[in-house]
Amino acid sequence: MRLISTILMACLAGSAFAQQPGAPPKAAPRPALTLSTTAFEDGGVIPNKYTGMDAHPGSPMLAWTNVPADVVTFVMIMHDTDVAAQKKAEDNLHWMVFNIPTGTTGLPEGVPPTINLPDGAIQAKHSRGAVGYMAPGAPPGPYHHYIFELYGLDTKLDVGSDATRADVLKAMDGHVVAKASMTGRFHR
Repeated sequence: MRLISTILMACLAGSAFAQQPGAPPKAAPRPALTLSTTAFEDGGVIPNKYTGMDAHPGSPMLAWTNVPADVVTFVMIMHDTDVAAQKKAEDNLHWMVFNIPTGTTGLPEGVPPTINLPDGAIQAKHSRGAVGYMAPGAPPGPYHHYIFELYGLDTKLDVGSDATRADVLKAMDGHVVAKASMTGRFHR
């Protein structure tokens, strides 16, 4: 009984100590980096106008919020996780934009397929070897999952426009401050 009383008194004393007046309140955690689009809900079906079902598909508008203060640039990578082309472990890269400057809060709908964007960002080649957004084109059958990943980095990447996804990921290593992602689904 004495041991229980001692433990109870220690708990009460610890509780009183933790709530003493004058102690600074703990700061609320900062909201996480968030990625969104008005084109579809996270996990939803990608509308045909952004897929291979459209004669002239373009990229959806993407927006992000809650950017940490130490972010210098962003990287956007879109890939189809349901493909293992040529029996390789790497999935299908549909879009990669890097060195998007801080202060940017999104990418507009229909980003043109040019290497250098007006804000200094660079679009790299996708899995088919062309620059820019490669629209989802999954064959008939189950839905494919297209993951949009946004990385906030504490540096500008020192890689050229011919950089592969592996090059960009290697250059990002040790510089990722925040990450957000969302998924869109598509099939014919």
